[in-house]
Amino acid sequence: MDSPATTQGAHNGAGPNSPLAGGAARQVQDTAQQAMELMQVQGFEHAQVHVTSLRRSEVCVAHNEASLLRSTAGYKLQLVGLLDGRRAASEASNIDTENLQATVQELWASVASAPQDPANAVSAGQRLDHVRGQTGAGAGSAADGQPSENDTLAQAMAGLLDWRQQHAPEVMLEDALAGVNEQHGCLLSSGGSELLTDQRWYDAMVFALARAGGAAGKPGGRSSSFNATGGTADTLLGESVEQRFGIGSMLQALVRQIDAKPMGRRFQGAVVLTPPAVASLLGWLLGQLADQALIDGSSVYRQRVGEPVTSGVLTLKSRFDAPGVALLSADGFVAAPVELITSGRLNLLTPSLYGSRKTGLPHVPLASQGWDIAAGSTPLAEMIGAVPRGALVDRLSMGRPSANGDFSGVIKNSFAIERGQLGHALSETMISGNVAQMLSDVQAASRERIDSGGWVLPWLLVPGLHFS
Repeated sequence: MDSPATTQGAHNGAGPNSPLAGGAARQVQDTAQQAMELMQVQGFEHAQVHVTSLRRSEVCVAHNEASLLRSTAGYKLQLVGLLDGRRAASEASNIDTENLQATVQELWASVASAPQDPANAVSAGQRLDHVRGQTGAGAGSAADGQPSENDTLAQAMAGLLDWRQQHAPEVMLEDALAGVNEQHGCLLSSGGSELLTDQRWYDAMVFALARAGGAAGKPGGRSSSFNATGGTADTLLGESVEQRFGIGSMLQALVRQIDAKPMGRRFQGAVVLTPPAVASLLGWLLGQLADQALIDGSSVYRQRVGEPVTSGVLTLKSRFDAPGVALLSADGFVAAPVELITSGRLNLLTPSLYGSRKTGLPHVPLASQGWDIAAGSTPLAEMIGAVPRGALVDRLSMGRPSANGDFSGVIKNSFAIERGQLGHALSETMISGNVAQMLSDVQAASRERIDSGGWVLPWLLVPGLHFS
């Protein structure tokens, strides 16, 4: 693959002589300390500062052609200030002294008009020094005979383009990329917390559709719907991009989805949910265990700790050490490993520090992502073979389910299952049910799983959905 000719310069105040070109970790710590001192001098009773730097290089593909090689670098500053029970927060990307002072003064002006809430607090007593990946390598450098970052990314995208041409020529890669990231972070609080993170990871993403018989949208042209997938990894060496994150199987499925049709009459049947669809169910479940549902009283699991709340097939545990995931929560606490569900039994709820102080429940810090559902013993082919009538569902577009989990939505990038056989691609097909009931009714988890970094998930077999 020819290297794209365009290089995008650094942004957000991180020019060629920026500390991001070297010494970013030290600069991040110095900036956090300076911001903390400014907030204390300003008069905040409690303060929390989080400074991160990110250097990223990526190779991009657009419309089946390499389009761009770019490198970006920048900072993110997050401030939280408390005064007399009032809380104000602010974000900025410029970290020079003048902008730091201006941001702190704006925060001071905002806190006076904020509502009082005794549940407001900042992190206290936390310590972390987390390093993952080889940081400080530098873009375009090669060490120990390994290819440089840019060569690794270019080779990854070249391999994907070659694979597409050979195995799925109908596919249009609208957007695809491979990137490498180096991030340094420092979180300080007036409660004595100091959390340092240094990470390096790779990622890849594909957004595509398939076409036949002419351009999509023109007479005689047919196309599938769009679909996307991707993930994070410690390296892109050793395994081609299409073999990662379910990318290759998704692209081949798009070809089969060019010609889709409805299921027909209404009926009740089963679904085999792919890992992306399983992630939609888990998103709802995690929300039920977190602040908003716990504080407003809408959580269906508020009084269910220690009880079975899902099928015994399911065990859900954290994976906070995944590539690109920092071992700290958004409110500034070390995110220790947790097992939320063990063979269907709910072990704990997950309020933040604020949610804990509002509800009286124990505080459980969570990282931004990183979850794992244990593999089952059933091969995927056997799961599909066990379905008399239903669908293999890859995207569950159900909007926002009601407070109790009721939903109705369109299934996309999906296939009919008839008498245990995978059939035609589906269009204009809806399913309805209840998310909590689906989680309780899971009959099997597949032996196979997809590891996308932040999620490691199997396929799930769920009966009792209403098709229309």
